[in-house]
This record gives sequence, C-alpha cells and structure tokens, in this order.
Amino acid sequence: MNFDQFLGSGAVFLAIALFIIVALFKAIRIVPQSEKFVVERLGRLRSVLGPGINFTVPFLDRVAHKISILERQLPTAHQDAITTDNVLVKVETSVFYRVISPEKTVYRIKDVDSAIATTVAGIVRSEIGKMELDQVQSNRNELTANIHQHVRAMVEDWGIEVTRAEILDVSLDEATRHAMMQQLNAERARRAQVTEAEGKKRAVELNADAELYAAEQGAKARRVLADAEAYATEVIAGAIKENGIEAAQYQVALKQVEALTTVGQGAGKQMIIVPAQALEAFGDAFKMLKGRT
Repeated sequence: MNFDQFLGSGAVFLAIALFIIVALFKAIRIVPQSEKFVVERLGRLRSVLGPGINFTVPFLDRVAHKISILERQLPTAHQDAITTDNVLVKVETSVFYRVISPEKTVYRIKDVDSAIATTVAGIVRSEIGKMELDQVQSNRNELTANIHQHVRAMVEDWGIEVTRAEILDVSLDEATRHAMMQQLNAERARRAQVTEAEGKKRAVELNADAELYAAEQGAKARRVLADAEAYATEVIAGAIKENGIEAAQYQVALKQVEALTTVGQGAGKQMIIVPAQALEAFGDAFKMLKGRT
C-alpha cells in the first residue's frame, strides 16, 4: 500500500467515524426535567420525549418543539360583565395553567395564552350574567369554583390543565357605586326607624303590663281587706249572738276610742272641744274597755 492509498483509506475511516459521532449525537436526546420534546419524523408526529435520556433515529427524527411543563400564569385580565339585575361590574381574574399533553397543545392551538384568556373572559361573563349583584358579592367562592370547572372542561382538548382560575376583584363604576350608597343609607335609616318604633312599642307594652300588675295587686289587696272585714263582721255577729248587746256596745266603744286617738294625733291640734254627751259616751266606752281587759 503506497502513501496515497493510506491517505485515502484514512480519510474514509475519518469520515465514517465522524458520521458515527454525528449520528450518535443526533440519536441521543437528553430532556430536562421541566420540559418535554415533540419529535417529528418526515413532518409527522413521531413521539413525545419525557425527562432523561432518549434515543431517536438520526437524520429521520427531529425535535420539532420543546415544551415547558412548568405551571404558568396568564397576565391579570380585566373584563366587563352585566348581572341579571342590569348592573355593570368590572371583573379582575387570574389564571394558572400547565401543559400536560404537548402534542395536543402544539397541533391543536396556535396561541395558548390568548385562547385561554378569551375562554375565561367568556365564561366569566356568562356566569356573572346568571347572578344578581348581591349574589356575586356574597357567593364569590361558588362563582370562582364554577368558572374553574367550566374553563378546565373547555381547554382539555388543547392538552392544558387549568390549575387555578380566581376572581381577584369585582368593582362597580362610580355612578352605580353612588346609587348603591344612597340605597344603603336609606336602608340604614329605615332600620333605625323600625328599631325606634319597636322600642317605643315595647315601652308601651311594659308600661301597660306594669299598670295591669298594679291593678291586679290593688284588687288582690282589696279582696284581702274585704275578706278580713267580712271575717271581723262574722266574729262580731257571733259575739253578739252569744253575749247579746254587751258585745255590740264593746265594739262601739272601741271605735270611739280609736276615733278620739286619731283626732288627738292630728297636726296642730293643741285643744279638742268635745260635747258633754260625747265625754259621757267616751267615759262609758273606757269603762267597758277596762272591764274587758
């Protein structure tokens, strides 16, 4: 073998070695943990490579798309919506998603972010359009859950998983806010009037109850006094029946002494003028009382 033949064989060997190195380089694909590779063969989808070392057919297979599978956040979106009671509200939403089927995302939708944003805006308007303003404000969690569920169902064919779809804020325009404040103030004034009226009504009821209670107690006291007087009359009648006129004279004498005592205790009564017949009667009364004691 001469020198020229040696150089020729060496060049061929070098070319073959270089080809093998290039083929191996193209055959071995190392995919990062946060990505997936979409492989095409002659323009058609061949496979999706997951994280780690993968092998492809050199010069036939090529990595057409490198798709990140990390969770992404769409820019905060603002859109208008009208409730069933015809109130215009401004809704601020935030959406998080991630790619789970890169082959669907690549070949079924062109602009994923724009498509998801448009879908979310339509669903938000539709869901808020089914509710009144008070329900939108009070059922925020339920509204968010409904929007999330509908968005997930809509984007599933795109190989997308919506992990979160949240309503950050629901605001009103200035005119609507002013009208609502007037309504709120009127409602507060009405409640204050109702509370005051109920308080007055309760006071009247309590006063009436107090008067009724006082009347009942007075009637009860009069009944007790009447019962006592009736009992005393019954006792006196029994005494008269047993002792005759002396018992009656005794009671009269007792009443005369009590009357004289009452007159004597009056304010400013320094002198009492009593007829002679009355003195004799009081004297007899005192004798009868002394005799009884």
